[in-house]
Amino acid sequence: MVALDIKEQKLSSGRWLGKLKGATGPLVGLLALCVFLSFSTDAFLSVRNGLNILDQITVLGIMAVGMTFVILIGGIDLSVGSVLALAMMVMGWSANVAGLPLAVGIVFGLVAAAMSGLIVGVLVTQFRVPAFIATLAMMSAARGVANMITDGQQIVGFPDWFMMLAIDRHFGILTATVFLMLVVVLVAWLFLHFRSEGRMLYAVGGNPEVARLAGINARLVTIGVYVVSAVLAGLAGIVLAARLDSVQPSSGFGYELDTIAAVVIGGTSLSGGAGGIGGTLIGVLIIGVLRNGLNLLNVSPFLQQVIIGIVIVLAVGAETIRRRRI
Repeated sequence: MVALDIKEQKLSSGRWLGKLKGATGPLVGLLALCVFLSFSTDAFLSVRNGLNILDQITVLGIMAVGMTFVILIGGIDLSVGSVLALAMMVMGWSANVAGLPLAVGIVFGLVAAAMSGLIVGVLVTQFRVPAFIATLAMMSAARGVANMITDGQQIVGFPDWFMMLAIDRHFGILTATVFLMLVVVLVAWLFLHFRSEGRMLYAVGGNPEVARLAGINARLVTIGVYVVSAVLAGLAGIVLAARLDSVQPSSGFGYELDTIAAVVIGGTSLSGGAGGIGGTLIGVLIIGVLRNGLNLLNVSPFLQQVIIGIVIVLAVGAETIRRRRI
């Protein structure tokens, strides 16, 4: 009986080590980056700067959770930045032009985002359109609709309580938007690790045919994942609107690249079936810390893009080498 208990504990420990193994490299990289920046600038290692980093990664963090789901099933979503802008503009128009309560406008924005994800999911599953093409088309369409809503003009002026969501620090630490990001991350982590539906994502990404033979409705899973990714992109748009106290159709431009980069840097395989939320959170922090540190070091924004590009290549290369050794 004791031997069985010991064996069960070893198996359990092995499972947890397996889950953590993929995020070990990114975590070491994050710690090394923090150590380097701590010696490079006195302003980096402070509570205030740490809280600023958390504020700055809220939008990316929420979007990256949805992108993790998409990449886990072997897909890709290039439309998240445009869907973010679409949700913002629908919310802004509903509240400031149509005169509806802001809460209703937020719901309408999320519904618009969900519809975008549903269209992409149907294109990929029912019409066999490659995910790259389907989301590329949605990226253009959603951005176009976002501009059409107000003829390319921004909308400013929201209730004070909305702006305070991104400003007021509860207990002097976290804003409501940062707390929302942490809740999204926690719920996603629990979903992937403790729900059978979460394990389905790994199965579909690992081998869709085997998943189908196992009784998993891969089409329904795929549609659901793209809807969730779009809704989270819309939610990130609401958070961004609270931070800016305005909405404009050009918002979110290029965010899809940062989102994919965060997921890949966090160790999620682009081929699907491997990765997780823990690694993604580390990837988001790496990008946030890197941008923050480079700004503190007064590095040119153009050079920052080059450095982040190099980091992405190194992360993917390291992941490829690691998987070949397994």
